Amino acid sequence: MVKKESAFLELQTNICYTVDISLGTEREIGMIEKRIVIALGRNSFAETFPAQKKNCKKAAEAIADLVEQKYQIVITHSNGPQVGMIQTAMTEFSRLDERYTVAPMSLCSAMSQGYIGYDLQNAIRSELLDRGIFKPVSTVITQVRVDPFDKAFHRPTKVIGRTMTRKEADAEEEKGNFVVAEGDGYRRIIASPRPIDIYEIDAVTALLDAGQIVIAAGGGGIPVMEQGTTLKGASAIIEKDYTAAKLADMVDASHLLILTSQERLVTKDTQEAIGTITLKEAEQLIDNGHFDEITTLPKMDAGISFVSSGKGRTAVITKLECAYQGMKERMGTIIKEG
Repeated sequence: MVKKESAFLELQTNICYTVDISLGTEREIGMIEKRIVIALGRNSFAETFPAQKKNCKKAAEAIADLVEQKYQIVITHSNGPQVGMIQTAMTEFSRLDERYTVAPMSLCSAMSQGYIGYDLQNAIRSELLDRGIFKPVSTVITQVRVDPFDKAFHRPTKVIGRTMTRKEADAEEEKGNFVVAEGDGYRRIIASPRPIDIYEIDAVTALLDAGQIVIAAGGGGIPVMEQGTTLKGASAIIEKDYTAAKLADMVDASHLLILTSQERLVTKDTQEAIGTITLKEAEQLIDNGHFDEITTLPKMDAGISFVSSGKGRTAVITKLECAYQGMKERMGTIIKEG
């Protein structure tokens, strides 16, 4: 009995607990895991089902390395070209069967979240189990609020869907949609508004607090606009890097890890690789026009947004294979307060 009491007192001395009454759980003070948001780029996926499964396995290996380092992880991801494939398939289906209509972009975005989340969460689950780690992985179908008056709706940038004839393009323009000439035909082009709010953020946080890995806001989230108590889907695709920054801020992450195809971002003019920089230096690079507006600028801009929105935050932009080294600040473009 004395030995048991002694052991119990030693346990009390060495480990201190905090109790979360709302969840009924106990967590060790001093062992709270750092919370990070990982944004996977399109190179983590593919245009065919078998190739996507193969690429998801690579992404799962990089994520599992970070799980082993005791990070709390939220994952968001690109949905290009998947959302375009879905939109094209649904459009062709409507042409073959007049009973069906073209699927709105918000619905295509929702489908892509489910499809990509399915492949990704299964790949991560398998990789963790192969390493002897049991940690549930959940995908949350996520709606993101956008402003109907966002100027992006008057200046669309995202090319989507199949190549059309001039007659088909005219029909799209009559509906109020934008088209752009591309090659020998035309394609639809849609807006990319900024994210304002994430509606399922409480669910994401609850899953994180329960020790799960969470996949959320895939493809930048399903773009919706508030109309009273109704959320109406918007004809848009949100830039996933901006949603990743918003998500990281709302879950109070310490790090935003944007994984792309390069070890470091490079300037578009001199091709200079960018290492560790301060917020002020990052802002200066943007002001001087060193980044491509469609590809690299959103990543740098999102990193700045996240780091500047809270204390002690770091944004890391690097390639998938360097994710672990990036978190150790040995690789990548790293943005810090300075």
